[in-house]
Amino acid sequence: MTSLRDAGPRRGGRGKVAALAAVALAASLGLSACGGGGGKSDGVFTAGHSEPDHLVPANTTSSYSFDVLSGLFDNLEGLTKDGKPYNLAAESITTSDQKVWTIKVRGGQKFHNGEPVTAESFADAWNNGAYGPNAYSANDYFSHIQGYDAMNPEDEKAKPKADKLSGLQVVDPSTLKVTLTAPFNQFPLLLTYPAFAPMPKAGLQDLKTFENHPIGNGPYMMSGNWERNRQIKLVPFPGYTGPRKPKNKGVIWKSYSSADSAYTDLRAGKIDVLQTIPAAKVPEAKRLLGDRFLPRKMGTMDYLGFPLWDKRFANPDLRKAISMVIDRQGVNKAVYNGDYFPADSLLPSIIEGHRANACGELCTYDPAKAKALYDKAGGFKGTMELYFSNAQPTYYQWMQIVANSLKQNLGIQDIQFRQVPASDYFSMLNKREEKGPYRQNWEADYPSAQNYLENMWASYANRMGWKSKEFDDLIAKANASADHQQALQFYNQAEDVAIREMPMIPLWTWAGQGGRSSHVDDVTITAWSTGLVVNEVTVK
Repeated sequence: MTSLRDAGPRRGGRGKVAALAAVALAASLGLSACGGGGGKSDGVFTAGHSEPDHLVPANTTSSYSFDVLSGLFDNLEGLTKDGKPYNLAAESITTSDQKVWTIKVRGGQKFHNGEPVTAESFADAWNNGAYGPNAYSANDYFSHIQGYDAMNPEDEKAKPKADKLSGLQVVDPSTLKVTLTAPFNQFPLLLTYPAFAPMPKAGLQDLKTFENHPIGNGPYMMSGNWERNRQIKLVPFPGYTGPRKPKNKGVIWKSYSSADSAYTDLRAGKIDVLQTIPAAKVPEAKRLLGDRFLPRKMGTMDYLGFPLWDKRFANPDLRKAISMVIDRQGVNKAVYNGDYFPADSLLPSIIEGHRANACGELCTYDPAKAKALYDKAGGFKGTMELYFSNAQPTYYQWMQIVANSLKQNLGIQDIQFRQVPASDYFSMLNKREEKGPYRQNWEADYPSAQNYLENMWASYANRMGWKSKEFDDLIAKANASADHQQALQFYNQAEDVAIREMPMIPLWTWAGQGGRSSHVDDVTITAWSTGLVVNEVTVK
């Protein structure tokens, strides 16, 4: 089985690493066979995806959950299609020092149960998400806010010193003052992440009921409860006053355990939107769907990381040599139909701060130079173990190509594949049990160079065990800068440090390849974690 859309590993918090990858989900039960969602006349459409894990906003980092949550909730900030933040539930977000932020909540907003949306609605939800004993998936995302450490002691068995973030102050019903642990100019972008949604008092009082029937403040509300492993129905909320008014009469998020099954139903018109078509089916989909095939740029990148606590990988020249014998364009053509984008930077091209060819020759296939670097490093002794999950068949395909190149060009003959169940993969990486290079990917939590660089390479967050004070200091300078262009310069300087030592190799950026049925129009699937712009879809 394969997942429909790789949920992507997520941000690592202060001293912790949040883990998530595409997960092959349990078989879906009792799937409806009715075609084209709600049909042509009722204005409802159906979208296929994998089953969400949770629907409490702070307790998920799954893009399948985000599909649903983005319709149910308005965060303080939203993202335009091209990744620019704009005020959504907020009237304004201001700061004079990048550390203390004043948020004004737009008046007149209500939750689906009629409760008013206030500054307290956000503070209460964030405190609930940040409280360590709750063990929420997105807990680490609140680590920028002052008081987080008191709620999350290093000893997970110890009782927290506080149950509220000291950096949150409800000034009045419409004003929330937020004090961060350090200046962070990307804070408005962070607020677009689904974990920062508000919650009504009724939801916080009965989280079990809320999980099955979330009460949001967004353009859609639940129609009935979450039908586990089957579907989730959303209909427009009549009391919605925000800018994302629905142009349809609802959406059914239908759960699948197999991307191939979902694609078969799209092809047959049994569902109306599929955000990711399996790579092996893309040539056929292009031919059959025509202008209903929906390609898009993405921010999801694949990387190959090294366990630097293993002294065999300590020499940067060895790591660079491995990078230079990976034929990125060859893999792209052989595995991804030539649709992916070979990496030339640590950042994908759609992220501001990307510099063409920043990686230079280190990301260019050059077996001769690679062999010279390999010999200079003293070669490699022992078994080269390559780690990847079973979430997608393409991972095994490109790892075979990499292994063949290591054998032919560097002379590393003893190579073993370690294909790990997707459900165990990132747990294994968190425990540092891998003994060789491992596949990792990153899907942007929000469109920022910081989101990639700090959360994947910073000393306190990375999986590789790489330590660089120079890198960390440059990230801190970038985060604190009030000047946008200056911040980008610091992020780029930090990127140069990471490229120089190459503790993790950038490989390629994914291509988004979705499709729609003939029953719907105005279908936009963004590159960001919330994916499909549900409210703009029109039904014929």
